[in-house]
Amino acid sequence: MPEGKIVKALSGFYYVLSEGGVTQCRGRGNFRKNKITPLVGDYVEFQAENKTDGYILKVLDRKNELVRPPIANVDQAILVFSASEPDFSPALLDRFLVLVESKEIEPLICVTKMDLVTSEEAEKIEQYVSEYRSFGYEVLMTSSKTEHGLEELTPYLKDKISVFAGQSGVGKSSLLNALNPDLELKTAMISSHLGRGKHTTRHVELIDIKDGLVADTPGFSSLEFSELEIEELPQCFPEMVEVAEECKFRGCLHINEPKCAVKSAVEAGRIPDYRYDHYLTFHKEIKERKPRY
Repeated sequence: MPEGKIVKALSGFYYVLSEGGVTQCRGRGNFRKNKITPLVGDYVEFQAENKTDGYILKVLDRKNELVRPPIANVDQAILVFSASEPDFSPALLDRFLVLVESKEIEPLICVTKMDLVTSEEAEKIEQYVSEYRSFGYEVLMTSSKTEHGLEELTPYLKDKISVFAGQSGVGKSSLLNALNPDLELKTAMISSHLGRGKHTTRHVELIDIKDGLVADTPGFSSLEFSELEIEELPQCFPEMVEVAEECKFRGCLHINEPKCAVKSAVEAGRIPDYRYDHYLTFHKEIKERKPRY
């Protein structure tokens, strides 16, 4: 039975990429009954008499999946954040990072629009970049307009399924267009009234860019920690994981426990206050979350 990868889902059809090219398929009749929903990124078994009339017979095991956007087997999330218009937001970045870390997806932080900042603003951004690198994250500084940093980004895409995600209006589509001008993806102008862009992408599709597959999606339309348990949260902050072994109590949540190495590291300035503040905010949010039934 031939195997392939779903590269696009649209109007009940799944487009499966295999050695023979792309085949348009429908899901097997019993998928709905068994509550199986194929996702873009899924590896599947299928059969087809021609390129437009195939059926997916089996969805193979996934290593991960995202709900919004609906995509599976993601290797990395390229978190696109602008230095300006809209302003760089560590709080929002940390929310994205926790969501990505909780799915065991490798994050790559990409700071765009560096051409728009003053030297003073650039210094502040570079301070953040230095700190996030010290936590263990890969961070690139780019500009779609000047093409600065694009060469550094290219090797990260090779042979991987990547999701580009970030706040509306940060220039995700502009960045993809700069990487591959043939795409001609629609780009949205910033709404000066709202201070943010409008979604221009309507469906999930994997597109071939620089020898890798990239999902051009609206990004994470839900940024709630609906699936993350409170005990998992500390594992999503690598700089906390690094010092947590020195905590007095195993399973320390770094809130009220005595002799907490993480709180000591915050007080000593080894972990920035803003990261710990965001951790406390997320902890409270998960704690107060309505139970799922």
